[in-house]
Amino acid sequence: MKTSFLTCLFILGCGALLNAQQVKAPETLRPGMAATVPEATPSTATVDNLAEAAQKTLFKAADQSGGAAATTSNAPITTTGPMRLPSPVAGNPALWENDSQHKLAVMEVAFGGRKETIMIELFPNDAPQTVANFIDRCDSGFYNGLAFHRAIEGFIVQTGDPFTADESARENWGTGGEDKTLPAEIKHPHRIGAVAMARRSDAVNPQRRSNGSQFYFALGNYASIDMKHTVFGQVISGLDVVKNISLMPVDSNDCPVARIEVKSIKILDHKGPLQVQEVANDGTRYSKPNSARGYVDRFLHRFW
Repeated sequence: MKTSFLTCLFILGCGALLNAQQVKAPETLRPGMAATVPEATPSTATVDNLAEAAQKTLFKAADQSGGAAATTSNAPITTTGPMRLPSPVAGNPALWENDSQHKLAVMEVAFGGRKETIMIELFPNDAPQTVANFIDRCDSGFYNGLAFHRAIEGFIVQTGDPFTADESARENWGTGGEDKTLPAEIKHPHRIGAVAMARRSDAVNPQRRSNGSQFYFALGNYASIDMKHTVFGQVISGLDVVKNISLMPVDSNDCPVARIEVKSIKILDHKGPLQVQEVANDGTRYSKPNSARGYVDRFLHRFW
């Protein structure tokens, strides 16, 4: 009887050790990990696969508990100042002051036979180098024609990999955009609708530098990855579009089976509040600034 009891303890202990090993590495908590360049050694690739599996379970539980799950990391935390807490006014464009200035990114996405709009407020004061790089990419048309290569329901959707311009190169999707990195500018938390840069794991990137092009949208309030990625913007309209992307059928690599394409991203300077366009079942949409509209759209918006 005593031997059986000790045997059970041993088995339970081994199971606990294996579980601890699976979630010990900081990269298990990283939403951009699936899009990182594979490491050279097979052992690292194995760890990444285990981490991705643990990641889904961990963050599903975190989302159900309101994103309050906490973890520890031995990697140095790189920040550029105190964490910015969300402002109710900042999260509600209808309440913006009349003389307030805002930098917006208007993103047109095509999927399901339709073209949808996602509007993002950028944070140039808190992430100046990241925002400047993002604006340069948008103005040059870099993102035009790229696809969303990662979609995990209730977690993230991700795009910005230049390899996704080539539909025949799907086996490489998620590994591009590493030609340039940016310093960490970590000030904003991960709340639903946060827009952040993907990066390589702490094991090879202890300074938590962002890659130069891939970015993702958070679909939950993930306190456990705060202080780990540069959040440089916030969705202010079209969050329902982002959620719908996360619900699309995906393959074994969480890549949408049907192509979801970024048609364009236009950068705008906007003054004052945005007007409510419509109230959807799962969120409010705001009208695009006139500078983002075509001639016919401006005319219709004015008279209808």
